Amino acid sequence: MAFEPLPAVPDHSALENEVLAWWDSEGIFDKVREQNRGAERFSFLDGPITANNPMGVHHAWGRTLKDVFQRYKALRGFDQRYQNGFDCQGLWVEVEVEKALGLNSKRDIEEYGIAEFAERCKERVAHYSEVITDQDRRLGRWMDWENDYHTFSDTNISYIWGFLKAVHERGWLYKGHRSTEWCPRCGTSISQHELFAGEYKELEHPSLNVRFPLKGREGEAIMIWTTTPWTLPANVAAAVKPDAEYVLLESGNWVAREAYPDEKATRSARGEELVGLEYEGPFDYLPAQEGIVHRIIAWDAVSMDEGTGIVHIAPGAGSDDFDLSRVHGLSVLVPIDESGRMLPGYGPFEGFSTDEVADIVIEDLRRRELLVDSGRITHRYPTCWRCGTPLVFRVVDDWFIACDEIRQPMLDENEKVEWTPDFYSKRMADWLRNMGDWNISRKRYFGLPLPIYPCDCGEVNVIGSRAELDERATAGLDQLRELHRPWVDNVTISCQSCGKDLHRIPEVGDAWLDAGIVPFSTLGWQNPEWIPGGYATGAAKGLSGADLPDHAYWEQWFPADWISEMREQIRLWFYSISFMSMTLVGSSPYRRVLTYEKLLDETGREMHRSWGNSIEADEAFDRMGADVMRWQFCEQNPGQNIKFGYGPANEVKRRLLTLWNSVSFFVDYANVANWSPGDTGELEPLDLWLGSRVEQLVAEMTDAYERYWTPDLVASFERFVDDLSNWYIRRSRRRFWNSDPAALQTLWSALVRAVVVIAPVMPFLAEHLWRALRADDAPESVFLVRWEEAGERDEQLLAEVAATRRVVDLGRQARAASGLKLRQPLRRLVVEGAPLASGHGDEIRQELRVKEVEFAPVEATELRVKPNLPVLGPKLGKELGAVRAALEAGEFEELPGGGVRVAGQDFSADEVLVERTGKEGWAVASADGITVALDTALDAELELEGRVLDLIHELNSMRKASGLALTDRIVVTLPQSASDLLEHEDWIKEEVLAVEIRTDGGSGEPEIAKA
Repeated sequence: MAFEPLPAVPDHSALENEVLAWWDSEGIFDKVREQNRGAERFSFLDGPITANNPMGVHHAWGRTLKDVFQRYKALRGFDQRYQNGFDCQGLWVEVEVEKALGLNSKRDIEEYGIAEFAERCKERVAHYSEVITDQDRRLGRWMDWENDYHTFSDTNISYIWGFLKAVHERGWLYKGHRSTEWCPRCGTSISQHELFAGEYKELEHPSLNVRFPLKGREGEAIMIWTTTPWTLPANVAAAVKPDAEYVLLESGNWVAREAYPDEKATRSARGEELVGLEYEGPFDYLPAQEGIVHRIIAWDAVSMDEGTGIVHIAPGAGSDDFDLSRVHGLSVLVPIDESGRMLPGYGPFEGFSTDEVADIVIEDLRRRELLVDSGRITHRYPTCWRCGTPLVFRVVDDWFIACDEIRQPMLDENEKVEWTPDFYSKRMADWLRNMGDWNISRKRYFGLPLPIYPCDCGEVNVIGSRAELDERATAGLDQLRELHRPWVDNVTISCQSCGKDLHRIPEVGDAWLDAGIVPFSTLGWQNPEWIPGGYATGAAKGLSGADLPDHAYWEQWFPADWISEMREQIRLWFYSISFMSMTLVGSSPYRRVLTYEKLLDETGREMHRSWGNSIEADEAFDRMGADVMRWQFCEQNPGQNIKFGYGPANEVKRRLLTLWNSVSFFVDYANVANWSPGDTGELEPLDLWLGSRVEQLVAEMTDAYERYWTPDLVASFERFVDDLSNWYIRRSRRRFWNSDPAALQTLWSALVRAVVVIAPVMPFLAEHLWRALRADDAPESVFLVRWEEAGERDEQLLAEVAATRRVVDLGRQARAASGLKLRQPLRRLVVEGAPLASGHGDEIRQELRVKEVEFAPVEATELRVKPNLPVLGPKLGKELGAVRAALEAGEFEELPGGGVRVAGQDFSADEVLVERTGKEGWAVASADGITVALDTALDAELELEGRVLDLIHELNSMRKASGLALTDRIVVTLPQSASDLLEHEDWIKEEVLAVEIRTDGGSGEPEIAKA
């Protein structure tokens, strides 16, 4: 058979587009699914990507990892679900639509019209669902793209309603009045897990020290520090640490001694002695402050790390402050509205934003001589995870789910989950131990409508499904297009206690409720019969054909065997699906998790368009190729941030070229020999080694796939390709020139097996190479091949060749250190510490171009040993000096494995630094207990052979540059000055396929011509 030749280098982008088209035209994915249908199941649950912008390269990391392991499981024959998910509602969609429409506030949205705004949100989701689908396909991801789940479907919403009703029936649902993080731009509260997911940015704020004069103590005041001047008009108290020492400075201001250790003081007191003192508030003249009595309270949590040690308390503008108001009976003044502007009752500050009011407040304090000093401070400050606006605190009414009862069950269930990397299990546990109650309500528009209908009679009615809404509705069903605002707002129900008609609360739900329910809504939990298209309802109708399965299907596929998302999802999706699953069925919705960190640019900076270092996914697909992107993602330890960019991509291309060249080498020589798979000859030891090496590769790759650890996949494969190219092929070149069928069969078999095991990581290149290599009776696609388990291997032979290669590597290091090029033959090599390589002296001799190889103690070295200070310093302490002196004096004994015995103690190889240098006339290299020494002396015979090898290299380079075929014979013309090389004429002819060598050239340079 004839194999299709490969170009010199792959055009990754063009190759990938060709493979994509071929997959589609041949229906390869459908064939894979059909081949595995009905087999043992592997359940993967896809965390939804938000359909509000194109996919970024950071998304591509996680989506690559998902695809890698789904493809691997498909090769293993597992039946799988391939349902992609899209998050479709909530702030992330709303904010982008606002930007597109030029809307800047909630008032703008209401003037635009909530119904029209909802339509624009749906249009954006529909558009970017298609964009992301195209990008995912380009990445190489295989999913059932016609049956995606969209979280804004009525079915998904109905399932969430069922969860909320279950929460209500357990007594966990409540309306809370508390101080919460608030985004003034979005006009809504931010939950605890959203706050962690958002960015803390380095922001500059005012920094001021302010005097609060004490009542009844002439000339005395307490001094507070704040970076939020807008909160001062709402001050009601000041807090001190009861057991801390406070001092009265000469200026008349009380501060904590720890905060001002060097200032002169006239008096001191413990914090508890100051508690109860009253002071004049900074803005007592404001109407909002009428009737407020300002006093000093005790608070054990007062920090001495910054400020004055006295904290100004404004319960309406801070979470801790609000909690203190409950303890001490303090008034709560709320100074800002939902857009972050000062409310009526605050005099000259009314109507100004929290930023705008700062200078006005500072100037007012300065005028009344209450401002001690002011400046600017840069510090980390929380911002809205969606729009980037700095957050403030507001006291509002929100709906919460209490977490205390479910906390320990979630912790217990987390212990059963296998996390990769494993330390993420502790992070999940830490989050669960410290999580607050779940704030589920948002004062927004296009989101999950919370099915809560409070009644004046005290009954809180919670609707548990769309069917229950239909049953209990008293009006509005005729206009209910879907379960979204404004249509759902118009549906009234009757109170189950008093019968009164009720309206739904206007709030929508936390977006993580939408994604958290998918282990139930997409699998048909408690659904009595299968409904075709039954998931793609409401806003999702027409976007997908997703069915609503029945409960039996859910039992087959729940829980997920494996899920994967980035680390921040610990507090987001992992948390929400766990919380909802534990509530509904009392168990975790997943068994194993793969988690990964952040994507940075190749210098380690975060990517931002404004910095000019951002890489768009489509650009990366075109410029580096999806396989190269996937390789970067897979070689990265997921527990560390990845440095992604074109520099690393070019390095990956360079490394992948070794595999490409190996296949190209095989194809060229197989075609010259007219060889076909199955045409075997007598195997040589090197063939047996490669056969074992392939089985070792398959075993290592299988182990890494089963552990969900891609770095080991890449490392194992690259080691194999190096062995294949730089040992087997190079050591067997003469056999390929002679069309040896055993060598061709061995190389072909190795390449075919290698392409299969790496296919999940780089599906395009693997498919292309499979099609170049496949036998006529083999499956048409590499992904239709059945995974072959690793067979028996000769571990002794593998160890011997590994030791031999290590000796050769050290020999090359020794050559490089001495300045001797590899083509210069040498007389002698001495090897110590590599007994496994002793039976491979001929290979070592040929690889290092030495006449003799001797396995014996190396005496041509000078050995210097130093203590490894970071290791031995802490271990030895005062004894280190004596050990160092003994080592410097050479008073030590070498131990097996690279360690030494000195001053009566044994030290391992990692506790000492060993340096071996060659004596004059020798080049030495040493590592891992192996030492090699090269005799660098040259004589006339060796120098002549070196020149011959230089000529052979030059002539073969000329052959390649002139485009000659592998089998073309040539005539060589040498300058007269090179005539002495003809002493090795036959050798030269054999190496360059020359039929004649002439020495009458006058150019001074060698010349070749086709014979």
